[in-house]
Amino acid sequence: MRRLLQGLTHLNRGLERCLHWLLLALLFGFIALIVYQIVSRNLPLMPRLYWTEEFSRFAFQWMIMLGTAIGVLHADHFVLEAFPRGSRASLVTRWIRDLACLAVGLLFVVHGKDFALSGLRREATASGLSMIYVYSAFSVSGLLIILFSAQRLLHALLDGMSRMEADLDTPDAVEEALDAHGEHGSELDPSLTSSDGRTP
Repeated sequence: MRRLLQGLTHLNRGLERCLHWLLLALLFGFIALIVYQIVSRNLPLMPRLYWTEEFSRFAFQWMIMLGTAIGVLHADHFVLEAFPRGSRASLVTRWIRDLACLAVGLLFVVHGKDFALSGLRREATASGLSMIYVYSAFSVSGLLIILFSAQRLLHALLDGMSRMEADLDTPDAVEEALDAHGEHGSELDPSLTSSDGRTP
């Protein structure tokens, strides 16, 4: 099990590195296409390329789906903590959270496959691009979510939920400030407290 976790961690680290570069490229492409659309509308000399609107939309869709997968790995999605941290109920809900992400990934893969294949029968209006390249974003995102959720769950199973979250979750600025306050007795940053002196 430990070797499986090490292999999965190594694989996911490489995937995450590639995803960061791919997302960066998609973001720059998205911005460039939007800027071209704005400029071409205001400068008659520039040709109106209608496919730029489609491609900017497709890039945005891929950014959302790939970014969602990375969000699962680092628990950057919205989380509502209904129970005090450290309680049994909190631990149970944190397990449910990661199991639910795994279930969503499985749904994306199972049903996303048919959705992607339906794109073979459709083409984008302006560019003529086969829609399988757009619709397959769900299947790819689902596969990545499965890999990232599996790493989180296996890590939590072997080392405990708290250790896994410390290793993988994006640090919370408020929690870090509270921890520092508790350890050093220093005053909290005023920006982290509300007007009545309570932490948010």
